[in-house]
Amino acid sequence: MAGPVQSIERAAAILRLLASGPRRLGLGEVAASLGLAKGTTHGILRTLQNIDFVEQDPATGKYQLGAALLHLGTSYLDVNELRSRSINWADALAARSGEAVRLGTPLEGKVLIVHHVFRPDDTFQTLDVGSLLPLHASSLGKVLLAFGSVPLEPTVEAELEAYTRHTLVTPEDLTRALSEIRELGWAAEVQEMMTGEAGISAPIRGHGGLVVGAIGVSGTIERICDSKGIPQPALVTQVRHAARAISRDLGAARW
Repeated sequence: MAGPVQSIERAAAILRLLASGPRRLGLGEVAASLGLAKGTTHGILRTLQNIDFVEQDPATGKYQLGAALLHLGTSYLDVNELRSRSINWADALAARSGEAVRLGTPLEGKVLIVHHVFRPDDTFQTLDVGSLLPLHASSLGKVLLAFGSVPLEPTVEAELEAYTRHTLVTPEDLTRALSEIRELGWAAEVQEMMTGEAGISAPIRGHGGLVVGAIGVSGTIERICDSKGIPQPALVTQVRHAARAISRDLGAARW
């Protein structure tokens, strides 16, 4: 019986490496991490790029998982399963934070809200389940864009709608923000979709570390941010903790 094919093993190792972290990696970083020659690594990356399993940032030359692979990786995950695995953690996050919690997945170039926990007080609230949010103006959407759950190109090539004066409407501003989100591991919206409202979100990962959704809190800017409009660190920590817990339940070993 034939043994393993070395080139496939190496390609799989590269894909796992790119899936394991929140940021893009350069050729040298990939080669050094896997103990491969740069020439060999470059050849595999180019092949993976040609079949859309890997994407290269034209500005930095660094690599991330491609949209085609992400679609394959998330095809196993039914939205109802994602929701069912998230309910308890979403309820706990709402109780701890005192804010509304929403769970989002990509759908036709937008964010579909598949679960919504009301803020635990007596104020009037409207259920958002089934609503579609813009990718570029919501913290949930920016997480999905930053971590490759949806391809970036159609979003930046389209005319970005300005919902408020704070909305990111140029490709340069959006691309810069997404790069920062990958470095931080979470995203914020501060009056970008609605004046006076803010939100914090973090990625939910499935098997192999692929981002399959996002969870976040939302509320008035006075509750989500400090007096300078900066998201409160305690809320960021709570959101990321919930995202990691759900990710572990979905089989993301490192989360």
